Amino acid sequence: MRTLVIETATAACSVALIAQQRVIARRHEVVGRGHAERLIAMIAELPDGGRAPCILVDCGPGSFTGIRVGIAAARGLALGWGASLHGYSSLALIAAAAFDSITGCSDLAVVLEGGHGEVFMQGFAAPLRATAPFTSLRPEAALAAVPADLPLFGNGVRFMTALDASRMSTDMLPDAAHATLLPSQFATLSPVPIYGRAPDAKPAARKVDLAGRST
Repeated sequence: MRTLVIETATAACSVALIAQQRVIARRHEVVGRGHAERLIAMIAELPDGGRAPCILVDCGPGSFTGIRVGIAAARGLALGWGASLHGYSSLALIAAAAFDSITGCSDLAVVLEGGHGEVFMQGFAAPLRATAPFTSLRPEAALAAVPADLPLFGNGVRFMTALDASRMSTDMLPDAAHATLLPSQFATLSPVPIYGRAPDAKPAARKVDLAGRST
């Protein structure tokens, strides 16, 4: 059974058709904030226009706009094709790719660029399992929270190495094709955004006049 994988949680925009843990076709570009312009075109470039009975989409954490673009597209295609739809975490995807790329690595931390000067971070152990919930922290707090010998992966590592150039780190963006490396339990999330922090906008407080009436 084919699965269309959609990845838009960071500066990368990528899609892949996979079946039986094999990549049939893929597209991967670093687009910055251009996900909305490129995503549907990239899907259309895949065999059969990317059509598949299953869709897997990155739910985050990562770019607020990118995540919403990917999930909106995935929901629309799932509705139109009658396809099943599930999600996965960008942190787990990078961890799976990192373990696959380094022989003998038993523990690592994934660090992704967050908002407001923070990074999203989560620790993983091999075989792939999370060792703690993900957090959103200032880089200095994130650096203090992980052992000095723990390798770091993700597009947020530059904030960590700016504080400590001796840290072992690999700048890495998620790639839809790496979904073949995800154990099944990491590809069953509900297709809703994982933003990683509370929204900045808050409902306006109600004003009360001298008579006690809300305005």
